[in-house]
Amino acid sequence: MSTASTAQAEPARSEYEMLRAQQWSLIASLLVAPPDRETLAALAGLTGDDTALGQSYRVLAETAATADVDDVAREYFELFMGVGRGELLPYASFYLTGFLNERPLADLRRDLAMMGVERADGRFEPEDHIASMAEVMSGLAAGHFDAGVLGCGAAGQAGFFARHLEPWATQFFDDLAVAPSARFYRAVAEVGRIFTDIEIRAFALEAKAHRTSGSSAQKI
Repeated sequence: MSTASTAQAEPARSEYEMLRAQQWSLIASLLVAPPDRETLAALAGLTGDDTALGQSYRVLAETAATADVDDVAREYFELFMGVGRGELLPYASFYLTGFLNERPLADLRRDLAMMGVERADGRFEPEDHIASMAEVMSGLAAGHFDAGVLGCGAAGQAGFFARHLEPWATQFFDDLAVAPSARFYRAVAEVGRIFTDIEIRAFALEAKAHRTSGSSAQKI
């Protein structure tokens, strides 16, 4: 889901935040629609370092370099659309309740409305689709959206992630990696799984540092 925001947020605070925004944006773009030839060519040019995330990008590049665009499109159809339904239902409501359009979607819509984030014209899937939520995380990291209005202050972005992605995103990527039709998307799943885990640990460290600094301030 492309999103539009009526809220005014601060620009991204650092290069780190922009890198996070780019990674969320890439994940979103690969989950919202199958990549075209130009995108596959761009992915084939990715390089990675020796970290787990870097190695997953290296595998994604190698997979994209040998992928056929029509095969990937069919794979996407089988995984996420299918005849009747795809092999996976990439929605928070389904993962958290076993049904579509349940309380997790209502809670997400409430928070998006508070941030001034709207579903773009021409997008019809519920907002709790994994691609839509990755787009929101990209917007938060880049400073386009402001999660501070959710009443969590500086921890607004972490709070949004903890409520709407952390409880299910890792399981979704695990399921995508072993889905019967997954070939190209097995590499996408690994990137998503590792990056989601990095986000979980990074937000946890930030929260711990915030608690520690708060305790120190009270003792002074």
